[in-house]
Amino acid sequence: MDSNIIKKIKSLPPLDDTVVMIQRISTDKNSSMRDLVKVVERDPMLTANILKSANSPLYGFSKEIKNISHAISLFGMATIRGFALSSAIKENIKINLAPYDIDNHKFLDISTVQSVLMFKWYSRVDRSMLDILQPASFMMEVGKLIISHELDEQGKANEFKSEIRKNGSLSNLTKLEIEMVGFSNEMITAKIFEQWNLESELIESIEFSNTPYLASEYIQNFAKALHVVKNSANIFGVLKDEQKESSFELLKEYGLNPAPYEKALEQLDI
Repeated sequence: MDSNIIKKIKSLPPLDDTVVMIQRISTDKNSSMRDLVKVVERDPMLTANILKSANSPLYGFSKEIKNISHAISLFGMATIRGFALSSAIKENIKINLAPYDIDNHKFLDISTVQSVLMFKWYSRVDRSMLDILQPASFMMEVGKLIISHELDEQGKANEFKSEIRKNGSLSNLTKLEIEMVGFSNEMITAKIFEQWNLESELIESIEFSNTPYLASEYIQNFAKALHVVKNSANIFGVLKDEQKESSFELLKEYGLNPAPYEKALEQLDI
């Protein structure tokens, strides 16, 4: 990997103590909801960010979520962990997606839809898999932030944007990223996760989310789900009819039951 990219990754600040503690609690089978509540509530800004995310209209809750205890009871530890990691990204990495022809607001909207769709889908499939799938779905586009910075530095931002407009698809995008800066969004996101000492299952699930069959059998189950969600909402659109159709084709290819995914789409109602 290009030395400039390695430097950018290594220059990222470490996760703050609160997020590190949330990580530990969320992955410790002996920890409790009360442990997580205590840690989150010590950080007023993080608490506010989590409650703001939890009250997104996309989740469709009829009543406002007013405290962390209520949020954890509704979402579970994995989703709270995802909220916390997402908040850390916003704090630590400058968001500028101009080379991808989207603004910051749209980028955050895409990440939100991806995470909500995953939550609603896999809550019906296998809730235990959300321990990996939720933080992954919140974070799987993070590499684009580093790529955008690199494109700006190399003076390639406009060329990159022009190519996206001419050949807009996920598969072409991955090829374009590698061609112009030497790596894909998935590769760089995995490296960021390594830098932050996140667990290997999370790193590999992201790394192989475009190519699930190249992963180990265990990781394939996570990578396939991420691929479907990424296909459903991305910089080229959010849950457009053609995206839904191609996602159902992926479900068939991967041998996944389409009914829970379809129900999740109905609840999103975008």
